[in-house]
Amino acid sequence: MSACVACGAEGFEPVFRASDRLYHTTAKEFSVVRCRGCGLLRLDPRPEADELRGYYPGNYWFAPDESAASKLEERYRRLVLRDHVRFVERALRESSARGPLLDAGCGGGLFLGMMRERGFRVLGLDVSREAASMAWRRQRAPSVCAVLEAAPFPAGSLAGLTLFHVLEHVHDPRAYLETAHGLLAEDGRLIVQVPNAASWQCRLLGRRWNGMDVPRHLSDFRASDVAMLMEGCGFEVVRRKYFSLRDNPAGLASSLAPGLDPMARRVRRVAEGPGARLVKDAVYLALVAAALPFAMLEAACRAGSTVMIEVRRR
Repeated sequence: MSACVACGAEGFEPVFRASDRLYHTTAKEFSVVRCRGCGLLRLDPRPEADELRGYYPGNYWFAPDESAASKLEERYRRLVLRDHVRFVERALRESSARGPLLDAGCGGGLFLGMMRERGFRVLGLDVSREAASMAWRRQRAPSVCAVLEAAPFPAGSLAGLTLFHVLEHVHDPRAYLETAHGLLAEDGRLIVQVPNAASWQCRLLGRRWNGMDVPRHLSDFRASDVAMLMEGCGFEVVRRKYFSLRDNPAGLASSLAPGLDPMARRVRRVAEGPGARLVKDAVYLALVAAALPFAMLEAACRAGSTVMIEVRRR
């Protein structure tokens, strides 16, 4: 068993076992353990890179097609992404750094397209060649297929770097953040969003909480874990935000009814006609709306199911 990625302790205790509840890429069960030093949750043992790749479906991002349901979904995604856009826009406008914004793990690039529409220079990076191509072609966001550690950008060249639901997927979060620090210009801003393992949803639902996403999430962070990691990598915390209109209500809906999750159905290639798809999407959207008051309440108590943290270079 390897040392804790947050505090370096080597003692762990088992919490539960779980499998891929959302995408059904495997029937294998994985152990989730808790660090006796700091309380961080993580998979043990963590899958090696070759094995882990098999748990990521090829279409693990949103890419709209020409169907009516897909077009409605894209409009919905643009709506719920607005609070991400506002958070990052404020960070960049308050910074004195000059340079483009890089979104690592950009997927199909919708967020980058929305930032570009607001006048920002944007770049995308994704380990999927198809995703990077989609971001460039559909959103006019220049994107490359690479890992952050080998990103073809000069040191100190970025005004901003966003990591939305990325850090929980990497084997060495500390090294990843150190790479991010080197890419940012003086006073550059890093914005990290992760599922919050200190949330009410996690405490209530445990292994059924969508934020665990076994086996793709190697670490399950709390806000304090992320802040400790980033401060150790030369950053200082500027802001925290515990609510995401895109993620928090939908995360609860997908925890309660994973079979209705639109992306999971698309990834699993569930056989359904256009009418059935629209009905399932409507039921899922109603469940998301019903989850909204609870998601807002837990976020107001600083226990939202995600946490977004803005930091700057010290």
